[in-house]
Amino acid sequence: MTMAGPAAAADQQQQLADYINAGAKKPVVAENILKGDSTWRTPVGNGPEQQAFIPAFTYGLSSPDIAPPGANDWHCRPTKGHKPVVLVHGTWENAYNNWAMISPALKRAGYCVYALNYGIAPLSQGGGVAALLPGAYATGDITKSGTQLGVFVDKVLHSTGATKVNMVGHSQGGITARQYLRYDGGAAKVDHLVTLGATNNGTSLNGIGTLGRTINNLGIDVLGPIALGVGTSGIQQVYDSVFINHLNAGGKYAIGDVKYTIVGTRYDEVTTPYQSTFFPPGTPNTTNITLQDGCEQDKSDHLAFSYSPRAVSIVLRAFDGRTNLVCAPNAWLFG
Repeated sequence: MTMAGPAAAADQQQQLADYINAGAKKPVVAENILKGDSTWRTPVGNGPEQQAFIPAFTYGLSSPDIAPPGANDWHCRPTKGHKPVVLVHGTWENAYNNWAMISPALKRAGYCVYALNYGIAPLSQGGGVAALLPGAYATGDITKSGTQLGVFVDKVLHSTGATKVNMVGHSQGGITARQYLRYDGGAAKVDHLVTLGATNNGTSLNGIGTLGRTINNLGIDVLGPIALGVGTSGIQQVYDSVFINHLNAGGKYAIGDVKYTIVGTRYDEVTTPYQSTFFPPGTPNTTNITLQDGCEQDKSDHLAFSYSPRAVSIVLRAFDGRTNLVCAPNAWLFG
């Protein structure tokens, strides 16, 4: 389930390899990013189910710490063959507005579902101006967010009695999960990670991030001051950052026995080029999937990704191996 046809698939793989190799050859200048403390919270209560990001975002403005429907039932006990699922939201998002469609779908399929709000940092601690908006989380240092995720996973394991969880991460949520897997002992506690539009190799931000990185590597720190606006985690996700290089050090993407399903959308305007979300060809235990392969009418962009019926079916199939893939229209941004 990559690009249609062997020639197109080979071209996609070569683009990805060139993107990764180019970063590996460049010198790295450590940008001066304000890395203050951040906090995390367990969302309580449950908001209504949503079918698109915009209404979920709007609802979340007044209830930024409410859980998505079906999530955080601490009396839930997994049924046989169903590991608990931990949902990890993206930058400037939260558990509710990111997962108000996928969470109830997982719950209906018989899973115990859990979601946290992490990387909560005020402006003075590196959260950027987005931190002034209710529910704009995941702006703090991603290394610390990985540790916060680990504490939450331990809470889930203790509550459910399970030995491992499955995870779904959107955007930064995917690399926060990978940080936890590689550097915080998470590989022993996670069976399968699905990422949606994750910045696994950093992002060029349609060339803006690449330009900033080029200037930084000439010895002029332009990214550090920008972090004051976009937040620490935003700069850490720029192509060839110190964080991304450390996350992928030694070309090691897959950790332990964890299985990976990496999903990208051709209409992603945040993780760019969209192929930069994929693990290198041949990575063990890994399946790279382009959302539109076999379903061209799905126009999901970065924010609409987690409100794509096809993406929901890919998540369910990754965990149970039996769910039929869905193909349905999904509009750019509006779902």
